[in-house]
Amino acid sequence: MTRTTPPRPLDIAAVFPELAPLARSAVRLHPRAGAPTAADSSVGGPLLWPAEEPWPTCPEHAGPWQHGVAPDDVHIGRRVLREAWARPRAEGADLLADEERALVDRGTKPYRAAQDGPVPMVPVAQIRAADVPALPRPDGTDLLQVLWCAFDHPEDGYVPRVEVRWRRAADVVTPLAAPPRPAVIGSDDYLPEPCVLHPEAVVEYPAPHELPAELADRIEEWEEAIEEESGVCYQFDLAVAPGWKLAGHAPWSFSDPFPMACAECGSRVRPLLTIDGTEWDGGSGSWRPLEDAGYTGYHFLGPALDTQITIGRSYSLQVYVCEASYDHPPVQNMQ
Repeated sequence: MTRTTPPRPLDIAAVFPELAPLARSAVRLHPRAGAPTAADSSVGGPLLWPAEEPWPTCPEHAGPWQHGVAPDDVHIGRRVLREAWARPRAEGADLLADEERALVDRGTKPYRAAQDGPVPMVPVAQIRAADVPALPRPDGTDLLQVLWCAFDHPEDGYVPRVEVRWRRAADVVTPLAAPPRPAVIGSDDYLPEPCVLHPEAVVEYPAPHELPAELADRIEEWEEAIEEESGVCYQFDLAVAPGWKLAGHAPWSFSDPFPMACAECGSRVRPLLTIDGTEWDGGSGSWRPLEDAGYTGYHFLGPALDTQITIGRSYSLQVYVCEASYDHPPVQNMQ
């Protein structure tokens, strides 16, 4: 099923022509719960991985003991919660029975568990150029794969450390049948649920933080003048699309933009992937896809949160690639 972003409330470039040259194309991925295979584009699904290629691990998190939660316990706890919220219950009755609460707690409360060697990385996303023709990629490749170490890395801003792989799907003659899994991960927030993707191209404009100060001030004055009439907000309705997406603009929020460069060569970097915990919220509801307009259930059980990922305190994680070489390590930033 496709996902369609509603038209923007107005053409902001017609109001402020200076924005027109700053427009960028982005691809909203619209992950929704499903059962993707290694041949599909997905979030949290299996990767098309060559059997002869070592699976990435994190050398900074190695055995014999790690403090976290077991992936299987996380999935079980989430299933128990979904089923509990879906069933009727009397007013004032407990949501969970004691045995159910124990299962949920086991998937959310960290404990120490044995880990044999370095922690295997967790599949985060796989995107095929066949599904997203606009996917920026190295020549000769048609598959983007993103993994991360599902523990906080202080030097990266207390978020998982990301690794990016590019490959040509046809080169994977013998796929890896059962990739290694970590015995424990740092947080249940870092384990995505399997989701299929519904890519959609949209147009974005820079966040207010990235605009020239004079233009940002004029946009703010314009917002104040039309607030009672339309309630349109440049940052939340007209600039950067929320949710998982490829390319586009960075969603600067709690910090001002700062220069970012490739650690390998010092070249500029550009946005590749935004990993977000939700596809819309109370402030960005105008981006809610038309196909999801009929959902009236709990927000935390709805399609906006199907991936079950949380970055920091409801932030997002941006992955950038070097403009000089796709082979250089990615740069990441939380906003």
